[in-house]
Amino acid sequence: MNWRFWRRDKTVIPVVRLAGVIAASGSPLRRGLSLEAVDPLLKKAFTMSRAKAVALVINSPGGSPVQSALIGARIRQLSDKHQLPVLAFCEDVAASGGYWLAASASEIYANSASIIGSIGVVSAGFGFPEAISKLGIERRVYTSGKSKSMLDPFSEEKADDVAHLKALQAEVHEQFIAYVESRRGGKLDADRDMLFSGAFWTGERAVSLGLIDQIGDMHSVLKTRFGEKLHLANIAPKKRIFSLGGGSQTKLGHDISQGLATSILDVVEERGYWSRFGL
Repeated sequence: MNWRFWRRDKTVIPVVRLAGVIAASGSPLRRGLSLEAVDPLLKKAFTMSRAKAVALVINSPGGSPVQSALIGARIRQLSDKHQLPVLAFCEDVAASGGYWLAASASEIYANSASIIGSIGVVSAGFGFPEAISKLGIERRVYTSGKSKSMLDPFSEEKADDVAHLKALQAEVHEQFIAYVESRRGGKLDADRDMLFSGAFWTGERAVSLGLIDQIGDMHSVLKTRFGEKLHLANIAPKKRIFSLGGGSQTKLGHDISQGLATSILDVVEERGYWSRFGL
């Protein structure tokens, strides 16, 4: 039996899952979202034969503003090129960069308990100047520019450095706001200062604020829109067997240890993003 023939009378909707922290591709063990990782999936979805729309399933607490903007721009480019509407379905959270991705869709749906919003910019770190002093460690930094050691965690915080960081944050924040307003401007229904304060809300509240269009799950919405004869084509990355390359056992052991250490740090960083939303 030709399974393709069996599907000819069904409406095809490619489904791309965008889940995890948004970050540039780093270690081979890093999980999450980057343009490099999702671009092949998006291209496959938008070029699928007989597709009537593309569904994005989003579950992300945010991350890199650059990768968020790049992925969002790519979604819009492909949507315009292939004249396909994009429907975003938010799961646990579509916040910060995760909401940037959702705003790239033509319509946004969420669960009533989903976390939506957090349209802002945050930078976090630690300072250790007193700790190294107590340990009798002397910090030595040599630069050819007075700002090259800006915000060094082992030095005393400087007011000028903090002011510079806040100015950068404000600039990125305005870029985020401009994108949301360009995508949702006619639907937003709340005070601008409140919407873009970095606060976040439930999906139910987000409807009244105009941040999302409706409460709804993917299967119900798509069946209502396109009928019962529906084929959801899940577009997933190819499974790869992780390889650290050849070489001696000593080098291989070192690479494995280094990879695991990096992976642990990635997991800790990722948990920090999710924990901001009680997840």
